[in-house]
Amino acid sequence: MWRRLRDAAWFRRAAGRALAAYMTLVWKTSRVTIIPGDTYDKIELEIPVIVTFWHGQQFLMSYVVKQHWRVFGLFSRHPDAEINAYAVEVHGHRTIRGSGDHGTEFLRKGALTATLQMIEALKDGCTLALTADVPKVARVASRGIIALARHSGRAILPVAVSSTRRIVANSWDRASLLLPFGHVFIVFGDFIRVGERADRATIEASRALVERQLNDITGKAEALVAPAPQKAADVG
Repeated sequence: MWRRLRDAAWFRRAAGRALAAYMTLVWKTSRVTIIPGDTYDKIELEIPVIVTFWHGQQFLMSYVVKQHWRVFGLFSRHPDAEINAYAVEVHGHRTIRGSGDHGTEFLRKGALTATLQMIEALKDGCTLALTADVPKVARVASRGIIALARHSGRAILPVAVSSTRRIVANSWDRASLLLPFGHVFIVFGDFIRVGERADRATIEASRALVERQLNDITGKAEALVAPAPQKAADVG
């Protein structure tokens, strides 16, 4: 029944609108702290940037990024991801469909087309928001985001989000469902730049740096909202 519903375009649109409304409720009823406090001032001087985060951390990204930045979010072609994409579009952002893969699924998942679209968006002055890890490979940064920075000349900016009121799913990506009336912490890392002439060793070092920063700021965000969150049932 669920699969039949999620495959219906009308249902995905309706669910996307409902999710967008719920995100707005959470944002408007939460106290929000930005760390470091001057990050948004610095971002304005760097626009466009490549905002990145781990899978499962995307819940409030429609509000972490600002509409006047002209933002494109990257979403996979999976039906569940379509719901999230519709929610982001309701909030006024644009989307690109496709996702990366560490194996043989690269072309089928639309990664090449999506990468070309993202590079064009950056050249046009638009900011990107996307996960650093590919589906089913949690918290291991892919080289794809390094390629975007290298070919566009734009900086990567890691970000993590957590809340004192949240449910963490027992899933591969440890997805967090934030609840209303909490204290939300948005923790940014440092800008990471990749030179156009970066060699293989430099690319790997940059990839590892993105991964390390995301793990550091995600750990910091989670520590700030202790005690441990309620856990959801297994969702696969």
